[in-house]
Amino acid sequence: MDWTRILSNVAGELIAPTTAAYALAAIGLNVHFGLTGLLNFGQAGFMLLGAYGFAISTIAGWPLWAAVLVAIGCSVVFALVLGIPTLKLRGDYLAIVTIAAAEIVRIVGRSTALTNLTGASSGLRGDSYKETFQELSPFDDGTSTIGPFTYANNASNSWWVRIVGWALVLLACLLIWRLLNSPWGRVLKGIREDEDAVRSLGKNVYGYKMQALVLGGVIGSLAGVVYVMPRAVQPDSMGRPMTFWVWTILLLGGAATVFGPVLGSMLFWAALMLIKTVGRELIPSTVMRAEQIEQFGWIVVGVTLMLLVIFRPQGILGDKKELAINVR
Repeated sequence: MDWTRILSNVAGELIAPTTAAYALAAIGLNVHFGLTGLLNFGQAGFMLLGAYGFAISTIAGWPLWAAVLVAIGCSVVFALVLGIPTLKLRGDYLAIVTIAAAEIVRIVGRSTALTNLTGASSGLRGDSYKETFQELSPFDDGTSTIGPFTYANNASNSWWVRIVGWALVLLACLLIWRLLNSPWGRVLKGIREDEDAVRSLGKNVYGYKMQALVLGGVIGSLAGVVYVMPRAVQPDSMGRPMTFWVWTILLLGGAATVFGPVLGSMLFWAALMLIKTVGRELIPSTVMRAEQIEQFGWIVVGVTLMLLVIFRPQGILGDKKELAINVR
């Protein structure tokens, strides 16, 4: 077994654009759940809307900055539509609404009635919306090697995508760090612990919840933009499983922490790559076919999520006092 190749592939997952996208999505979910206690099970919906907003605007000829603003605007509208009727209710109502709304977004996106706009189930090809982003790259065309990693400079799965993706993750972590140490962030944590007590102090709990829902959704939409840079915008790739993977990443790293989502995303994708690669090397095809090994990896992810919630709900970096699984 070629461990050098296996470990190189695993290490490559640590800096992959997909890892950065999921880290961003988990940071947005951290604003919802870790800071505020909102049970959002529709983060994939925010990501898909951000991806669609960016891609469709770019295809229509809009500049990059305008396409990013459209992606953010879509997530803001989505958060308002979700939050206005539900944020005054118990947290489980928000969970039901968000998972249903995310599915509505996915089903509408793959509708044949919108084929000219969204590409229906086939989605939007990557080469139709990446040009404006790649034009901003300061690198020459070709490939570059840093250590064991060799990637194209400006293609879909490139150094340029990695640099931008991880720069956004760094900025999001800086934002969360400032929020955790700000009066606004302390109010959010107070709402998470006991919203009635916060309300008795004269704070507008509904307003703070809405702000948190919008902010986390905006970060999620940017995650969607990063996620589709190495691939196409395909609605079925951003369904319910994506939301549960983001939850796994958040709980693995630790909710209500600054770097928990980042650590969780890196460990999640590196471990998954290790399981799949070693499985293909060690397990004979007569026992388990390649596609079955792929599914086995996700089974391990599901079991890991259950064990996390049972035995260490605070995650690797989290403090158990900071996390309330049974949010009212």
